[in-house]
Amino acid sequence: MTIFQRIMDIQSETQGEMLLKRNVVGVAAGYKETNGVITDEPAMVVMVDAKKSVTTLSPDDMVPREVGGARTDVYEVGELRAQAVATDRL
Repeated sequence: MTIFQRIMDIQSETQGEMLLKRNVVGVAAGYKETNGVITDEPAMVVMVDAKKSVTTLSPDDMVPREVGGARTDVYEVGELRAQAVATDRL
């Protein structure tokens, strides 16, 4: 099993818990971003509508630095909305 496959397994196991955190809108396997540059280091990406100061978040709403042995990275993505409606044909 590759590290990326392991991160996808961890994502699958923990995304329900992560989505309960205030401000979290998605979870995915991806790559760590450092100083605006995406690195080649696999990470579990936690998407939030807006990054918030740790002083404004409760301990339950903070994204841990690591989950199940995988590093996490928080991406600010804004509000996510579906673009298609159920009656659209694909």
